[in-house]
Amino acid sequence: MARHLPDGSVQRERIATEPKLLKDFAETLGPQDVVALESTTNAMAVARLLKKRAGKVLISNPMKTRLIAESHIKTDKVDASVLAQLARSGFLPTVWQPTEDVELLRRRAAYHGALGRQLTRVKNRIHAVLARNLVEAPVSDLFCEKGRAFLRQAPLPEDEALQVEMDLHILETLEAVRQEATQQLAALAHAHPRAQLLMSIPGIDYPTAVGILGAIGEVTRFREPKKLVSYFGLNPIVHQSAQHTYTGRISKQGRCHARWLLVEAAHCAVRPAGPLKAFFLRLKARKGANVAVVAAARKLTTIIWHMLTSGEPYRWAPEKTTREKLGRMHYHATGVRRKGGVKKGTPRPATFGSGVRARDVRAKEDKARRADAQADYERLIEERAESTRSPRST
Repeated sequence: MARHLPDGSVQRERIATEPKLLKDFAETLGPQDVVALESTTNAMAVARLLKKRAGKVLISNPMKTRLIAESHIKTDKVDASVLAQLARSGFLPTVWQPTEDVELLRRRAAYHGALGRQLTRVKNRIHAVLARNLVEAPVSDLFCEKGRAFLRQAPLPEDEALQVEMDLHILETLEAVRQEATQQLAALAHAHPRAQLLMSIPGIDYPTAVGILGAIGEVTRFREPKKLVSYFGLNPIVHQSAQHTYTGRISKQGRCHARWLLVEAAHCAVRPAGPLKAFFLRLKARKGANVAVVAAARKLTTIIWHMLTSGEPYRWAPEKTTREKLGRMHYHATGVRRKGGVKKGTPRPATFGSGVRARDVRAKEDKARRADAQADYERLIEERAESTRSPRST
């Protein structure tokens, strides 16, 4: 730790990252003190502890604090001195410190994703056992009820069969834990109207919505969609020199878990008819499916910014799919299924007794709504083309 005193001198002191020592250090701070921290695993917890006594607590942005990373002499003393000097002069680039609610969303989403990765690793180990012993499974899904019964009776060596049995036990435990974590995400999404707003997008269910909201936090801190795209690392790298411009791959800087969620959601979002699918197909014909999916994820990020800013749901949302997702979220959050059908006291429709099915009427209404959205989209494109078209010279 380096402390700049009012007389210009520097006081150095080493403090271990132990709870008791950190609490004792926090007691020595006052409203006039400014504390600068490195962005580490427990930086947020340390910042919350020091905020109780210090006037301001800053967490440096590791992507922008290049003065430390490019230093030829890099020690804890040098790092602390540089952070203190930058904070004192007001030139320390900092990261946004989320609130407790946003931190809860981030932790729950990260834990749910970690459980999914552990499930994948266990399944890959079981597949590897069958592959190295030349055992072919009689079912396509190796982890359904029939597949698991086959795994317990598969013709394997004794040690390999024991490993498969233990991995199946681990798999069942992880599935039970992940189911409970999924219910916790459903409860969080059920209490956040913005999560239900994002669920109107095809491919975004409540686990993905909670993960995206946890990564974004307050959307007002992004002035325009490009800022949010850059925050997720979906913006392309651009190198310019004189008359030459090179556009490369995406930067991949920022929150990697949220970027992965958006790319996975883009795979489903480009399937229903709409402008996003048309954009994906146009780009796929020129640059391939992988590039097109990542570009669709970038476009999806822009749509999410507009939705959270305006509070308007996705215009091309399939009504039936959205209703099913909201019903599934409600059931996992409360344990009570949403009642279907017509509410008591609702007057009969005009088509009652005419032989026309109510579902056909809803399908026609949904089709008309999509046609209106398509007309609005085409009109918007024409207005943008008119605004960017240069006037003719006379």
